Amino acid sequence: MNQVLFAGVIGLFLTLIGTPLLIKLLARKGYGQYIRDDGPREHASKRGTPTMGGIAFILSTVAAYFLSKVISGESPRYSGVLVLGLMVGMGLVGFLDDYIKIVKRRSLGLRAKAKMAGQLIVGVAFALLSLQFADSRGQTPASTKLSFITDFGWTIGPVLFVIWALFMILAMSNGVNLTDGLDGLATGASVLVFGAYTFIGVWQFQESCANGETLTNPGACYEVRDPLDLAVVASALMGSCLGFLWWNTSPAKIFMGDTGSLALGGVLAGLAICSRTELLLAILGGLFVLITMSVVIQVGSFRLTGKRVFRMAPLQHHFELKGWSEVLVVVRFWIIQGICVIVGLGLFYAGWAADK
Repeated sequence: MNQVLFAGVIGLFLTLIGTPLLIKLLARKGYGQYIRDDGPREHASKRGTPTMGGIAFILSTVAAYFLSKVISGESPRYSGVLVLGLMVGMGLVGFLDDYIKIVKRRSLGLRAKAKMAGQLIVGVAFALLSLQFADSRGQTPASTKLSFITDFGWTIGPVLFVIWALFMILAMSNGVNLTDGLDGLATGASVLVFGAYTFIGVWQFQESCANGETLTNPGACYEVRDPLDLAVVASALMGSCLGFLWWNTSPAKIFMGDTGSLALGGVLAGLAICSRTELLLAILGGLFVLITMSVVIQVGSFRLTGKRVFRMAPLQHHFELKGWSEVLVVVRFWIIQGICVIVGLGLFYAGWAADK
């Protein structure tokens, strides 16, 4: 259990001291943020702020995970390594997108097909590997059953599972990417969700079916391959993102870029898949879902009727154009995300208690 605490503290420490070093490096190379001309006018002052800051918390998370293992004398587990691999892979796709935008001066970054291809390759690799590496009880990191607070229903088979996993990875990556429009918004919201998954992982470890006679509620045990390892990953992410938020909050000294947003979205999906809480993620990450739906509604309404529902999408910019300050939008959206996490954790616990 100490490794969960070690991972969070190490991740926090590494990003607190590492992010300003990255800021200096990116500023020296001139890797500044491109700002859309059709966005809120207040955002023009952000032009040139160093981006690709996701590098900081990706590296810190990986380092925190492995250092916590060394300190605690534990071995890395397949579930944790797979989820970290998904994060790094999606981060690399985002890095290429950012690099082309900034260095090659092509505002749209990677071509849409190339970006999608990269995400598909990483997502398929994760989905296929997550069905391998069965433990002594036959449990693999992922399950071919759908899940809410645990597996339910019939087995959907490996093909449909890969499609479902890809949908989750792409949906969450795009959701975090769309949310990353205001200083600290996506980072702070992610901290709250990673905190929830730290709790879920620890709880699942304590109530794992592998614990047998020590369970407090044998009828509600969790068939998750490496729950404590997932808690270590989530804790490392929580600490790393919290340290990054120190520099990313308004006025931001650095932006995470697609490097960070694609990585965070991917790792959220990975945690949900491996902890068997796939549908619960839609509640725990409710802010990301809400902001994504605002874009879907805006685009759908304009194409069908020629009219816009919001002044601007994603949703956070709608409220900016209504006169809300950036900080006000961010704090209120964090509150919404906090409520989503409380509801999600409440449902998670209620599901366990109902089986007593």
